[in-house]
Order: sequence, then C-alpha cells, then structure tokens
Amino acid sequence: MIRLLCILFVFLAASLPARAATDVVEVTSPGGITAWLVQERGIPMLALSMEFTGGAMMEPDEKLGATTLMMGLLEGGAGALDALGFATRAEELAVRLGFSAGRSEVSVSATMLTENRAESLALLRSALIEPRFDAEALERVRGQFLASLRMDETDPGAQARHAFAAAAYGDHPFGRPTDGTVETVAALTRQDLLDAHARAFARDRVFIGVVGDISAEELGPLLDELLGDLPATGPALPEPAEVIDEGETIVIPMPAPQSLARFGHSGIHRDDPDFIPAYVFNQIFGGGGFPSRLSEEVREKRGLTYGISTGLASDPFGALFLGSVTSANETIAEALEVTRAEWARAREQGVTEEELAEVKQFLTGAYPLRFDGNARIASILRGFQAAGLPKSYIAERNAMIESVTLEDVNRAARRLLKPEKLRVVVVGQPEGMGD
Repeated sequence: MIRLLCILFVFLAASLPARAATDVVEVTSPGGITAWLVQERGIPMLALSMEFTGGAMMEPDEKLGATTLMMGLLEGGAGALDALGFATRAEELAVRLGFSAGRSEVSVSATMLTENRAESLALLRSALIEPRFDAEALERVRGQFLASLRMDETDPGAQARHAFAAAAYGDHPFGRPTDGTVETVAALTRQDLLDAHARAFARDRVFIGVVGDISAEELGPLLDELLGDLPATGPALPEPAEVIDEGETIVIPMPAPQSLARFGHSGIHRDDPDFIPAYVFNQIFGGGGFPSRLSEEVREKRGLTYGISTGLASDPFGALFLGSVTSANETIAEALEVTRAEWARAREQGVTEEELAEVKQFLTGAYPLRFDGNARIASILRGFQAAGLPKSYIAERNAMIESVTLEDVNRAARRLLKPEKLRVVVVGQPEGMGD
C-alpha cells in the first residue's frame, strides 16, 4: 500500500506543468568554449553552472585541503576588491555566487539579474582569474575550515567516509580526505592556494550549463570574456582508481548510543551499457524516495533503523556501489546481517516483474520534478555533459528507463552485487562486532 501511494503521489505531481528542459542548444564561443543553453525569456535572470575536472585529487599529499580552502576563498576578495568590497559589490548587484570542491572536480555557480549581467559576470571573472587570497581572509576562512575538520573527528559519518575511501582506493588520490586534515590545512600558505588555483582551472576541462534570459548569439562572446584568460590546458589528470574489493569489516570505536555503518564495493561506470539497468535495480534494492527492499527488510519488518539506503557513485575515476545504515549499538550487527542476506538474495534471485513495473512508473514520474528552477536545470545540464551524455539524453531518459527489461535489470544486478566482496565500516560501539 505504501508503495502504491508513493507512486500515485509522483504520478499526480508529474501531471502538473513540469519545467523539464528539452530545448537545449550547444553554444561554442569564438574562442572554442562550449556550453549547453536553455533560453528562457520569461524571467529576467540568468543561471550559470560550471564544473572543471580535477579537484582535490590533483593535490600533493602534503598539501591536502588546498583546493577546498582555495575555492572557499574565491569570494574573499579579487582584483581591486578586498573581502568586504567583494561582498558589498555582490550584494549591490544581487548576484549569488557559489564555489565548491570535490574529489575530482571544482564547481562554480552564479545566478544574476539580466539588468546586471555584465557587471555580475565581471565580478565572477575577477574571482576566477585574479583572486587575492589576502592574509586576513585566508586566516578567517582557514579558521572556519579547521573548526569543521575538528568536528569531523567526532562525526561518525565523516569517519566512516574517510575510512571506507582509504580502504577502497588505497594509494590512489581518491583514498585521501578531500578537505585535508587539521595538520595539512593549518600548514597551507598563500602560495599553496595560488598553486591549487593554477591546477584547478583550465579551458580544456570545463563543462557549462546556462539557463535564462540570454540567446546563443549573446552567450558565445560572454563565455570568452568570462573564461578566455584561463589556461588553455591543465596539468595531467591521474589515472582512474582500481577499486580494492576485499570482503572485510572495519570497526572504528567512538562513544555513541548508535553505530553508523558504510558498506559497499566497486560499482559500475556511467558509460557502461548496464548503467541504466543498474540504476533501476538500485532504486528497487535500496534507493531513496521509494519503498526499497532494504528499507522493507531492515526498517519496516524488524525496526532496526530509521533509514537505510544504497546508491551508485559513478565517478569516472573510481565507481562504487555504496550504502549506509544507522542502528543502535546492540542492533547494528543484526541490521548488517540482514543487509548481507539481501545482498546475496538479490544477486541470486533478481527482482520481479511487479517490482520493475512499479519502479519504472516511479522513476519516469519523478524525473520532470528535478527540473524545478533555472539554477537547478543549469546544474543538470552541466552534470550531464561531465558524465559524457548527449543533449538528447534529457528528452530520451524516460524512454531508456521504460525500455529496461527484467532480463536487463537482473543481469545488471548479477554484475553489480558482490556479496563476498562487501566491505563494511562501522563507527560507534557495536555489540558483537569486536573492538
């Protein structure tokens, strides 16, 4: 009944006017910079989303955290403006800027009014091309980052993520903490941030999504104005990680009434022909927003957790199939035992026609709801490019879901699930799981 109600809700919501973008134009600037554009003249605003491949995996071991700290300082003054001047100018223009760093990318976003577009893009350009990294701003932002890193030392989720990555990726840069450590961040200098900036931005590894009040003819020259002074090429990227699949259980003691577990093994890459069937399978098995098998067995039937989920982490530099669950110290062992049993059962028995039909209806109905604003659409356009998908994917995605057969999804499940290779990291004081 819960599953049917969930599907009914999504069906009704999707019947409303959806803002799913299908009219995507590929724009190439005179200087050769490419972007995907959805023109929307109805609102005098522009949303821009950019991703540069590289990120924290480009850092030397002794400079961990430099990329994250550098991105956090791009609003801390640029060109002739110090931190206060930059913030004041952004407020005057009503422009919203965002900068973040991940393992294999750095991301930049901007939302601005059409009437202030030229000035807003000039402000963004100054942050990207001529950041100041002033001493006062550096120490202020460094203090914030150090406080966050110290909080992570007592955060079960952060500790589980770090330990799982270190075990799964070994010596590959993906095995290191993206935000660095207290020791490495405390030692970073202004020159380290300049070096991180030089590694992070290059025109040959940028993906751009643009949505709003601008034409293709207007956008091309603006791309060159914004990014034309960046280096044409960046430093060599690392090779993809060879995920280490070893069935093991790692327990990290931490005083807490509950234990958090992170579990998984190698996954499937986005360009694999079985990715869409694997995506459909995951939604049945442990995906969020839908009554999954794991939720039914671990939460509904046994009351061992308030939530359990799985997902495909399909980064091209190191794909994983991951899950997490939180349970009381005295019940976490049972929750994981049930999870392991479901892992094996799904591999051996697959899913049913009924499950497949229900999840298709859910996924195709929920898809248009993702396109719920210009900034969100711009981010989706950028993400699809970074994943190597064609423009047509936006319109064809639901048909691809509908075309998945029972044979497809069960073949993908057999490929994806490796019960004997399942790695589990538990943080807490789990009873019956060793010290």
